[in-house]
Amino acid sequence: MMRAEFDHLADAVCQPVGGIDRVTLYYSAESSDFIRFNKTAVRQATHVSQQYGTVSVIAGARQAASRIALTGERATDVKALLAERALLIGELPLVPEDAFLQLPDEVLSTEREAAGQLPSAAELIDAVVSHGAGTDLVGFYAGGPVARGFADSRGQRNWHRVESFHFEWCLYRSGDQAVKSAYAGNHWDEATFAAKVAAAREQVELLAHPRKALPPGEYRVYFSPVAVADLLYTLSWGGFGHKDVQTGVSTLIKAHRREAVFAPSVVLVEDTASGIAPRFQSDGFVKPDSVPLVVTGRVADTLVSPRSAKEYGCTANGAHAGEAPESLSMAGGSLHPADALAALDTGVYISDLHYLNYSDRQACRMTGMTRFACFWVENGKLVAPISVMRFDDSLLRMFGGGLLGLTQVPELVPDSATYEERHLRSVTAPGALVEGFRFTL
Repeated sequence: MMRAEFDHLADAVCQPVGGIDRVTLYYSAESSDFIRFNKTAVRQATHVSQQYGTVSVIAGARQAASRIALTGERATDVKALLAERALLIGELPLVPEDAFLQLPDEVLSTEREAAGQLPSAAELIDAVVSHGAGTDLVGFYAGGPVARGFADSRGQRNWHRVESFHFEWCLYRSGDQAVKSAYAGNHWDEATFAAKVAAAREQVELLAHPRKALPPGEYRVYFSPVAVADLLYTLSWGGFGHKDVQTGVSTLIKAHRREAVFAPSVVLVEDTASGIAPRFQSDGFVKPDSVPLVVTGRVADTLVSPRSAKEYGCTANGAHAGEAPESLSMAGGSLHPADALAALDTGVYISDLHYLNYSDRQACRMTGMTRFACFWVENGKLVAPISVMRFDDSLLRMFGGGLLGLTQVPELVPDSATYEERHLRSVTAPGALVEGFRFTL
């Protein structure tokens, strides 16, 4: 249904217009279930179906664009988009010329339909009520198909539709104590969900033990895949963009200057082919299946937007204007997840982080707080929850000389934001064993 709507709108709007070099349409749509839980019961259950269209007109070095909500009624939407197109054409002579405007020369059409196996709202609710019985489960589920489309007056057509889900929940104990868990992907498996809830139940019981207050200092730490993803999401803020490297403000500038390296086991890739984000951006540039960012511990390529490509005389690789990854993937290592605590032996298990930011961008130094269920570990066993701690450490050190191992199977951690619409950015990350992790407060 979404594809038929997009094709109809594209055929009507993306027609050659006298005096205009190019007309484009960027389409976004979703049909999503949103379900909130509190005390292992449904607090709110809604379904949202929405569509947006962004029409753009280009003449020479001038471009004007407008985004509107669509109704799903074809005649009404075509009329509205054509009216926006006419307004933009009238305003285009007033728009300043853009010296760095660049549009794709080659017509490259793509199509991706990634069908999933998602639970119905009723199936999800039954699973939560069944496996969460006797707990205070608080959570938020978002799932369903999300689509993106691009079309232009040259005949280029790009289509992307994925069916995915993301469920985050906490098992709440009391006060500020809770165990946070998440399950995301394209194929729902109730047994996997049940195992995650069972693991969280065990950790909730440990929260009843007296907290262990750790003095500031350096500790051996195991980061869950979610915690590693938190760090990589922060690294995406200025770590991989070509313009940031050229202007010297990249948070990986020391690595680009060969003043620091990651451990040889670190491999980071913008893995568009395996992610849930589209392989094209709103101007019609098509992304390669993958862009190697860090290979065997050394920085490799950067993410290059069309504007940066024109400014610095290089080739664009489909990055958006912010040049941040949308499908960042970190390769796994040799550590079996079941052996992670044994490999840690004595130290800190970190399940989740928050309030992350840079404390020193040039050194790729990050600061943040532990969150939810983080534990002191002795002899490979969780023994006591720790008090909330602040850390301050360089990611180049943590995943350089401080890296002891990575777990074998990385986990998909989607962006949970739903501002205006569900987002398609994700990080795929393994767990990580690190020595000398620096707690400051």
